[in-house]
Amino acid sequence: MFTRVVERLTGAVNCCPWQGHAYGMNQGDSQAHQARRTLYLYTPEERRRRDSTKWTLVQGILAPVQFMVFLISAGLVLHYLVVGTGFEVATISVLIKTMLLMTIMVTGAVWEKKVFGQYLFARAFFWEDVFSMLVIALHATYVTMLVTGWALPRAQMLIALAAYAAYLINATQFVMKLRAARLEAPQSSLGHIA
Repeated sequence: MFTRVVERLTGAVNCCPWQGHAYGMNQGDSQAHQARRTLYLYTPEERRRRDSTKWTLVQGILAPVQFMVFLISAGLVLHYLVVGTGFEVATISVLIKTMLLMTIMVTGAVWEKKVFGQYLFARAFFWEDVFSMLVIALHATYVTMLVTGWALPRAQMLIALAAYAAYLINATQFVMKLRAARLEAPQSSLGHIA
């Protein structure tokens, strides 16, 4: 059930113009073409560890929850920036989004350790982790501005909006990686998240 939902959500995402790249594989590609690929997201052992760890399920639950909070919070932030009211509610929503971001980053690092043997910057998720650092830095800047009173409320919300734009790019990176993992997965493992 969960796999079917993920397949529907990621099925339309195939933006890479370079066929043969991990992101550019089409389901219609021949078996011989897929066999020639040298770039794999997971070794068979990494795939086994990914499928057997509880942290895969944790990430699978936290990611859509964080995205829903992001959508609500982004609406509240935009409402404040356009209308000028609702600063407190927007602030609370950004703090909740930031808390979820930090939770998913910590649990994601634990997941990478379980699957790849290192907490961050594993081969398969290197660039996603690099961009995640920018996302964290922008969210931390927002919290610092809020706590210290360093900037006016409007400037704080603009930083939150920049953090959200970076988060959206980062989320897209992870969705594309999830799609690539699903496309390279052997048919027997499609019962799991990727």
